[in-house]
Amino acid sequence: MTRTTFPRIVLATLNARYIHAALGLRYLLANLDRHGGAGLRALAGLREYTISRSAPEVVADLLATLGPASDTAPQIVGFGVYIWNVTQSTEVIRLLKVARPDLKIVLGGPEVSHETDQQAITRLADHVITGWGDVSFAKLCRALLDGPQPLMKIIPGEQPPLAELALPYGEYSDADLAHRLLYVEASRGCPFKCEFCLSALDKTAWGFELDRVLAALDTLYQRGARTFKFVDRTFNLKIEHSVRILQFFLDVMASQPNRAQTSPTQLAPDSVTASAARQSMQPESHGLPRCARNDSQNAGLFLHFEVIPDHLPERLRAMLAQFPPGVLQLEVGVQTFNVAVQQTISRRQDNDATEANLRWLLAHSHAHLHVDLIFGLPGETLQSFADGFDRLLTIGPHEIQLGILKRLRGAPIARHSAAHGMVYASEPPYSVQHTGAVDAATLQRFSRFARYWDVLANSGRFTQTLALLLHAAPAGAAVNPDDTQAAAWGASPFWRFLALSDWLWQRHGATHKLSPELLVDALFDYLSHSLSADGVRQALLSDYIASGARSNPAALQGLLPRLAPSPAKARRTLATRQERHQSA
Repeated sequence: MTRTTFPRIVLATLNARYIHAALGLRYLLANLDRHGGAGLRALAGLREYTISRSAPEVVADLLATLGPASDTAPQIVGFGVYIWNVTQSTEVIRLLKVARPDLKIVLGGPEVSHETDQQAITRLADHVITGWGDVSFAKLCRALLDGPQPLMKIIPGEQPPLAELALPYGEYSDADLAHRLLYVEASRGCPFKCEFCLSALDKTAWGFELDRVLAALDTLYQRGARTFKFVDRTFNLKIEHSVRILQFFLDVMASQPNRAQTSPTQLAPDSVTASAARQSMQPESHGLPRCARNDSQNAGLFLHFEVIPDHLPERLRAMLAQFPPGVLQLEVGVQTFNVAVQQTISRRQDNDATEANLRWLLAHSHAHLHVDLIFGLPGETLQSFADGFDRLLTIGPHEIQLGILKRLRGAPIARHSAAHGMVYASEPPYSVQHTGAVDAATLQRFSRFARYWDVLANSGRFTQTLALLLHAAPAGAAVNPDDTQAAAWGASPFWRFLALSDWLWQRHGATHKLSPELLVDALFDYLSHSLSADGVRQALLSDYIASGARSNPAALQGLLPRLAPSPAKARRTLATRQERHQSA
């Protein structure tokens, strides 16, 4: 088969941000020849966009990529569809079909793998592959191009042994390595059954042959890759594999301690010429934490792993303790400390072991700990969530990411809707609107709390001031006298911060686009109701200077140096972290 001027197959998706490099579509590309026949890969290309691009712009670029229609050379466009891009993707496909009705549109991804008969996007498509697409997409492309034509619109994805899959890492371009987080995996699936997660549908976890994975990682590193985000749902499930992977990276640092990093924070603008498309974890994806930096001690390496919170045996501890600062970020999904809620959602978690492991990591490792909690789970009240938040805050992880429950299509959490009064939004991302335990107003209130927590706590801009906020009485206007739970502010950091959140909302009516100067002045007014104005001002002054901000808040008039010092790289990086945290 000879290659035409224009590709016969185009794989595309709308990523959450440019920094994300789509892993799933690279798997499809890498497996076209193996499972669709020799020469198929040469007919294919990747187009990567972001959800911030307008649908007409995306369609215009796709049409230019595809070239003119041909009666003799059918063309296929495959889209990766996810909870964060389904709305935009639907509009792109609608416009594309109007312009080129001859195109064969194929969909795949978690958003279209379940409830396919209920979605506008699937009605627009010619074919939908549900579940695994590595093998099925290649076979479908061969049939669409050469016949016989497939009869089924909905095609259940074929799950092969992992040994039969070609690894996708050769599909990462040099630009990807220089400017993006690289998504990699050593396993697929999850043996746990947490019902809010699509991984609850997996029968188990499957591991790739580790020598293949390590060889691929070595090739990526030799090409210049320095940031690796493992998308394994349970990195520390099989300790033998975890230890070998960590040892690989320790050996890399030992062998090349002074090799410079290509910083992933120097991001290029969105580029329609960049190869890519699809990453199921994008909205949860984390870039560099405050601990990440480019120095000779860590050879510029940054590693992200998602770990089970209550499983940290001694072999793994010994390995984690060897990494220097700035290398490891561990995402720890605690989600809830409420035992009854854990049982309802089929989540197995030893809370005491979880707490002990987090404390050990903080005391004996340099890992940056990013810990997740979910609000709105069946049976969770605001007070029980507050208890869990306070418990986690006392442990002291570097970041506490607060999310609101979302009903992913196909996730078993839907079985609790009637019994627990769960009502979800009908549009993506399908966030819970109210439950039998939490009304709609409280969920809106918590949503504001989570946003202010990102801005004031997770941003790292208000370290000293936050300590005051979590121990100070609320301003007089902050507490609703009818809110009996809010009276608990005196003993609870959660309620203290909720009082601040309510006050900020009442005062400014916004949770976004709040400048550092506005926040400084607002926090000064709030805290000076109950604390010494001089003490509050000194904390704000220290935080403001350390953040690198260079304006002149009213509360700090006459106190700032003429030229504030340039912000440390880690502070600049951390200030943008929360833009990445759109919870999935």
